[in-house]
Amino acid sequence: MRKRDIGKEILVKQKAMEIIVEYGLEGFTINKLAKACGISVGTPYVYYKDKDDLVKRIVLEEGARMEEVVNKDFTPDMSLAEGLRIQWQNRFNYMENNALAIRFLDQVSRSSYHTDFSDQFKDDSDPFLSKLKSNLERFVDNAVKRGELDNMPFSVFWPLAFSPLYALRRFHDQGHGIDQVPFLFDDTILWMAFDKMIKGLKN
Repeated sequence: MRKRDIGKEILVKQKAMEIIVEYGLEGFTINKLAKACGISVGTPYVYYKDKDDLVKRIVLEEGARMEEVVNKDFTPDMSLAEGLRIQWQNRFNYMENNALAIRFLDQVSRSSYHTDFSDQFKDDSDPFLSKLKSNLERFVDNAVKRGELDNMPFSVFWPLAFSPLYALRRFHDQGHGIDQVPFLFDDTILWMAFDKMIKGLKN
């Protein structure tokens, strides 16, 4: 049995994300991965059963990393404005420091893997993003009870609260906005958008 090499394992994950971001999941193969890493075709199988196992495990690892960052200093008892401000800051920080992972997760979210991870997210017994889900749901419930927020399905709350943040980040990655004008997502834009969002969301 071949010995695991942590350095190679990290390289395999990094190059897998790079290939998937550049070519999409349909263009990702173990042969292409091995060539990009400068390793034998058999080496990725030391760490992963197959291509599906590799993709799913990277999603789980990156999801756990994102969950830790997004939950930093955030509690369900915070006011609507305070809690969402921390959420926006944490999510912005994660995007700034994990650009490749964000683009990789975006590719996965638009693929057949999305259903698997959506089912895991909805399953209360599954640990996938469970702390993030629990904290946000309790946060929303508390905001409704305090009269800060109208009662609404969580699937309505989420895009109202966070879609502007992710749309602006997408413009940043493209280098231009929808009007084709050069665009840079900085702190000024972040908090200008946040102020408009929170005014429209809260009672």
